[in-house]
Amino acid sequence: MSATQAASDEILIARIAQGDRLAMQVLYGRHHVRVFRFGLRLVRDEQIAEDLISEVFLDVWRQAGKFEGRSAVTTWLLAITRFKALSALRRRKDVGLDEETANAIEDTSDDPEVVVQKKDTGEALRKCLTALSSEHREIVDLVYYHEKSVEEVAEIVGIPENTVKTRLFYARKKLAELLKAAGIERGWP
Repeated sequence: MSATQAASDEILIARIAQGDRLAMQVLYGRHHVRVFRFGLRLVRDEQIAEDLISEVFLDVWRQAGKFEGRSAVTTWLLAITRFKALSALRRRKDVGLDEETANAIEDTSDDPEVVVQKKDTGEALRKCLTALSSEHREIVDLVYYHEKSVEEVAEIVGIPENTVKTRLFYARKKLAELLKAAGIERGWP
């Protein structure tokens, strides 16, 4: 885009702010294809992209007086288009699903068998945790359930970091043995 056209776009916006319909027609003629193509890439629906053109240029008509010239007119137009497109996409997601789309959505939840396996594994894990020494149980609780770092655990318990690491190592080793004895192999169903 030439500097002359950019300057003339700013003049058109100033005239539109004063209610000049001819200036609006010229600006529309100059930029509606660019707005349509940009909107179409965002919404991927020609009808919605057509609607976006109307909404964008209606906003230009209403907001031209607020254009401060901090960016090029084309940048301002595309920013308005992007905002309108994202709003249209959000509205479209709120619309109900048709039967085909609903059936195409994969159900990632666990089936009843996996739910029972997880429940049984969780109960066995809790039982095995109670078989650990209190020092090991405390370290495992802080690291895995309260998500504390080795450094934080050392500070909380009042022991050196290396002692935390050693206890954690032996606690995991003992827990693995207890779980294996309970018939539970590594991993979560």
